[in-house]
Amino acid sequence: MIPVTPFAGKKVAVFGLGVSGLSTCRALIAGGADIVAFDDDLTKIKQADHAGVPTTDLRKLDWSAFSALVLSPGVPLTHPAPHWTVALARKADVEVIGDVELFNRTRAQAAPGAPFVGVTGTNGKSTTTALIAHLLRAAGGDVQVGGNLGTPILDLEPPARGRYHVIELSSFQIDLAPTLAPSIGVLLNVTPDHLDRHGTLEHYASIKERLIADADIAVIAVDDAFTRAVAARRDNGKQSVVRVSAADRLAAGFFLDGTAIAHADGKATAVIADLAGIAALRGRHNAQNAAAAIAVAQALDIPIETIRHGLVTFPGLPHRLEDIGRVGRVLFINDSKATNADSADKALASFPGDIFWILGGKAKEGGIASLTGFFPKIAKAYLVGEAAADFARTLEGKVTYEKCGTLERAVELATRDASASAAAQPVVLLSPACASYDQYPNFEVRGDRFRALVRALPGIAAA
Repeated sequence: MIPVTPFAGKKVAVFGLGVSGLSTCRALIAGGADIVAFDDDLTKIKQADHAGVPTTDLRKLDWSAFSALVLSPGVPLTHPAPHWTVALARKADVEVIGDVELFNRTRAQAAPGAPFVGVTGTNGKSTTTALIAHLLRAAGGDVQVGGNLGTPILDLEPPARGRYHVIELSSFQIDLAPTLAPSIGVLLNVTPDHLDRHGTLEHYASIKERLIADADIAVIAVDDAFTRAVAARRDNGKQSVVRVSAADRLAAGFFLDGTAIAHADGKATAVIADLAGIAALRGRHNAQNAAAAIAVAQALDIPIETIRHGLVTFPGLPHRLEDIGRVGRVLFINDSKATNADSADKALASFPGDIFWILGGKAKEGGIASLTGFFPKIAKAYLVGEAAADFARTLEGKVTYEKCGTLERAVELATRDASASAAAQPVVLLSPACASYDQYPNFEVRGDRFRALVRALPGIAAA
C-alpha cells in the first residue's frame, strides 16, 4: 500500500466504493487523512462499513471543510453530466481528483526521482504495460505494475529510488490527475471510444495527450492522425520525443521492418529484435506495442540482449489473442478483450485466412461494418448474443454464417467445421467485436468460459 501523506490531517471526501475506491480510502487513512466516503450503491456502502471505512451521505455535509473530492474513475466527471458530488465540490471550490493524482502527489513529496512509466492509448495499453514490466523484471528490476491493469495504483508498493512503477492509465484516470508528470509517458493510439464520457473525439484525444505533456520522455506511436499531430506538437525541444511505428519506416525512432523491430537515429538503422514466432506478440498491433516497450526499455538503459530474451519469454495477457491450444491442425485463439470492431480488426489482421470467427454480444455503435475488408479471410462466422441479427445483415451475401445463440454452441460448431477444413492451419477465433453484458458480466468471464470449453475438447494440446 502507498500511504497518501500529502493529505495528512486534512478532510477528504471519497466517492465510489468499488475496488479502486476502497483502495483509495485505505491509502488516505494510512497517510493520516480524515476521510468520509459514499456511494450510490447501498451494497457498496455496507461493504465499506464492514471494512472499517467511515461513510456518510455527502449531500448532508458542509463541503467547505473538504480539501478534495477523490472520485472513482468510473463516475462521470463531465459527460453526459457531472455527477452530483462533482457539482457539490465545484460549488464549494473543492478540487476533484482521482487515485492516480494521489500517487502523483505522494511521489512528488516522498520520491520525486522515482521512475514512473505511464501508458495510455485506446487499444494495446494493457499488453504494452505488461510487456514493459516484463522487460524491466528480466533485467532484475524492482517493478510495480498496475493502475487500470489489475492492481489499483495505491495498493502497490510506495515510490522509491530504483523502484519502477509501470502504470496503465485510462482516459478516465488521466482526467482526474492534473499533475501527471511521468518519467516516461507512452501514447499508443487514439480511435473513437468513451465518447459518452468525453463528449467529442477531440476532447478524448486531448485527455490522452495529457499523459505525455509533462513527461521527461514521450514515446508516441505515430500510426494515426491524432498521435502524429501530438508528436509534431511535442517535438519542440522542451522534452525528448521518441516516435514508434508499425506502419512506416522512420528516419528516427523504432519501427517494424518485416518481422523485426528496428531503430533509426537519423544516420544508421539497426535491428533490435525479431518478433517472428513469438505467439504472444503476433499481429501488426502487437508490433506497435513491442516497439513502444522496446523504446521505453532502451530509454531506461536495459541491454539489448535482455530485451530480446524478455520478448521471447513474454507470456502475453489473458483474453488478448491468447493462444489456448490446438486440436490437430486447428488453432484456438481467445480474444475476448475485443469488445469493439477496432479491436477485432487487430485480431482478424493477425491471421492470413481460414478464420472460423465467433462474434457477437452487446453491440457497440457502428457494428462490424468497418471490418468488411477482412471478410474474404473468414471461412465462416458464428453469431452469438444480442448482436446476432444485426451482424447477420452485415454478413449476408459476403460471409457464410450461423446463428448460434450461445458461446457453447458456437464453439461446438466452429470446432466441427474447422476440423473438417482442408486448410493448413484453420483458426477458431473468439473476437466478439462486442461488449459481453448481454450474457456475461465482463469480457474476462466470457474469455474464461471460452478457454474452459476449448480445453475440454477431445484431443486438445494446450499452448
